[in-house]
Amino acid sequence: MSRAGAMQAAGALTAHRPMLLGLAYRLLGSRHDAEDVLQEAYLRWLDVDRDAVAEPRRYLSRVVTRLALDRLRARQAARETYVGPWLPEPVPTGSSPFGPLDTVELRETVSTALLHLLERLTPPERAVWVLHTAFALPYAEIADLLDRSAPDCRQLHHRAAARIAEDRRRFTAGPDEQRRLLDAFVAAARDGDLVRLTGLLAADATAWSDGGGRVRAARNPVSGADRIARFFAGVYGHRRPGVRATPLELNGAPALLLSWPDGPRHTLTVAAARGRITGLWLVGNPEKLTGLAE
Repeated sequence: MSRAGAMQAAGALTAHRPMLLGLAYRLLGSRHDAEDVLQEAYLRWLDVDRDAVAEPRRYLSRVVTRLALDRLRARQAARETYVGPWLPEPVPTGSSPFGPLDTVELRETVSTALLHLLERLTPPERAVWVLHTAFALPYAEIADLLDRSAPDCRQLHHRAAARIAEDRRRFTAGPDEQRRLLDAFVAAARDGDLVRLTGLLAADATAWSDGGGRVRAARNPVSGADRIARFFAGVYGHRRPGVRATPLELNGAPALLLSWPDGPRHTLTVAAARGRITGLWLVGNPEKLTGLAE
């Protein structure tokens, strides 16, 4: 291929990059894997007869979706080897790499809470849900991308929405409320104040921590206000001097980067409803923190 041809091909991919990266990330929950998918899509785009492609965006969406689904299936098959809970890779979105996140609905589709819920779906369910909900594609177009019928895609979306609906109702607080509760929670944890911590948590709250076997983390979800309060007081209380909490935006929502004197150690995000924290996500796997800086 000529230099001019390669530059033209790269230009077409660059023009659609935020959308394609957002698609791959929502399907995979991993910025690293999403970047790999885009690189492979680019190599395929170089080899195709681009003059025969009427709609580059649709063609590239098809390639990215299929590559991401292949990777998602392989990852699910290997998930049994992962140590402890697997959580989505946190991504800074103050300046979104996924294109505009200018509505509540779009921000929710990259939130840690929702991406974690999407892990319970099958790959086809997840693909249809993401394409229809985050990108507003009609079922006929999704059917073309996935080589399925439109009624089949409609049914997959209905099934996916039903599987995540109940837990989504637990995550209704907006950014201001999330920030207030998050800051109050970490302050209480620093003080080792179990009463304040418990009061900030819903009775049936759940906390997940992802260390990936690389750092210490709870191997199982921690459930219940009392147990979560004791867990976080032990991790971040006065017995851990020098812990700093830096506010930032991750996945379209308020978050904290928690650092020890030797550097960043965890990210923490929360979800809430009716004035209480209902879910906490603590990511400490160093491989998932490489894109963050204090």
